[in-house]
Amino acid sequence: MTGSLPSRLVRGFTLLELLVVVAIVALATGGVSLALRDDSGTRLEREAQRLVALLESARARSRVSGVPVYWRSRAQGFEFIGLPASPGTPPVQAWLHPDTRIQIVQPAGAQTLTLGPEPLIPAQRLWLWLGDRRLTLGTDGLAPFAVQADGDLP
Repeated sequence: MTGSLPSRLVRGFTLLELLVVVAIVALATGGVSLALRDDSGTRLEREAQRLVALLESARARSRVSGVPVYWRSRAQGFEFIGLPASPGTPPVQAWLHPDTRIQIVQPAGAQTLTLGPEPLIPAQRLWLWLGDRRLTLGTDGLAPFAVQADGDLP
């Protein structure tokens, strides 16, 4: 039988074609999930890391100079009391995001954080909010300030 149709017809997709389609869908899903990351969470994490770095820097400067340094939240930012003025740095530093709110929770009722000059300072913790998200920053008094889980400090 020359010129006749093959006895079986090829239908459907090959395994290789299906694997390529699945890989494309997986890459597209991964790209969309990264694009949809919550921006307020990223902004809050950035604000927290900045504040931790500034607190530790002030703590180190206090220990080196032997001068007591305190941190206090202000309406639109925060200030370090006791540090000499640095050229180009305003006395009250603004938050990166104006909606940032803060509350010192340890020691209870405190209005300032004590940063030095002693190597061992009281355990301190504060809450940093942006919108409905909250992060806890704190130290046990010996370790550096860090972003912590809510149960890490007493």
